[in-house]
Order: sequence, then structure tokens, then C-alpha cells
Amino acid sequence: MRVHSVPLGVYVDNDTPIHRAPAGMKMLALFVFVLGATIAVHTVPWAVTTFAAPCLGYLIARIPWRIAWQQLWPPLIFLVPLTAFQWWQLSGERALVMFLTIYAGLIAATLVTLTTQVAAMMEALERALSPLSRIGVRTDLISLTMSMTIRLIPLMLGTVNEVLDARKARGAGFSLRAFGTPIIVRSIRRARAMAEALQARGVGD
Repeated sequence: MRVHSVPLGVYVDNDTPIHRAPAGMKMLALFVFVLGATIAVHTVPWAVTTFAAPCLGYLIARIPWRIAWQQLWPPLIFLVPLTAFQWWQLSGERALVMFLTIYAGLIAATLVTLTTQVAAMMEALERALSPLSRIGVRTDLISLTMSMTIRLIPLMLGTVNEVLDARKARGAGFSLRAFGTPIIVRSIRRARAMAEALQARGVGD
């Protein structure tokens, strides 16, 4: 069975300036980068520069190109048709600017997940939300919810890959029912197990 590298499911352990940077600083830099690219980038040269910036980050962080590509090709399935539609509706220049800025944001976000452990990101988020706890907001539950969501995305994609591999190994053809049923069953079992674990720890009491 081949090994899949699913989005949000990979952390590359290296000793680089990007890895050593605090998680909160990286998340803030990502927010500023995406916001700035969305508001300020309107020409192809600036879009190319915006696209090149996070790519340089991969070199600094010494991310293997195969891991980077495994993480970054899935969005192209949706982004390329969208770009083609924009090209047809508007113009080639505007479509290219849109593609480069959106993909640059995805590249930057993936760089953050590849160089930051989920626990560190959640700790940074909880610290950022801590002022809300003074007005009664359960910031620990917000952090827990987001942590579980991030963790469940690669688990769900891993389940899909396992089902597909199992069907290929048996030589079975594609069937929506045969494909969806084991995924639903496994998801329900995982949800029940997580609910029991949370209940046993008194979460939400």
C-alpha cells in the first residue's frame, strides 16, 4: 500500500529560522501576507513577486520538494478550472493575477503547517484569544475544537485513501455505495470514540 501525504498531516522536522519562529508570529505573518496580497496585488509583476515569496520560504525551511508537491497539487484541481473560467470571462492578465495570489496564499499557509506543530499553533491561538476569557468565553474549548478539526482533516483523507487502496487491491470497480459506506461507518466509529474520550475527561461539563 502506498503512503499518502495528506494536507495538514505532515510536519517536517528541521532546524531552520522558519521552524524556530514562534507559532503566533508565523500565523500573524500569514494573515498579513494573505490580506496584503488580496488588497494590494493587481498586476502580474507584483503577483509573481507575491508568489515567489513563500516559495523562497520553502528553500529556507529546507522542505523536500516531493513533500511540498504532495501538499500543494490538490488545490490545483479546483484552482486551474477557476482560472480558466476567469480567463474566459475577464482577461488573461486578471486570471493570472488571481491564480498567483490565491495559490501564493495556499503555499504560505501550507508552509506554516509544514513547519509548525499543531500543538504549538493551538497554544498560540489560545493565547491570542485569552482576553475573551474575561467576558466568559471558553477559549480552551475553541482551541480544542480547532485542534480536533485540524487533526480530523488528515484522518478523514487518510480513511478515503485507505478505502481506495483496498478496493484497488481487490480489483473492484468504482461504486459510490461501496466507496461511501465504509467511510461513513469509520467516521461514525471515530466520532463515538472521540465523544466517549471527551466525556470521560469531563470536557463540556
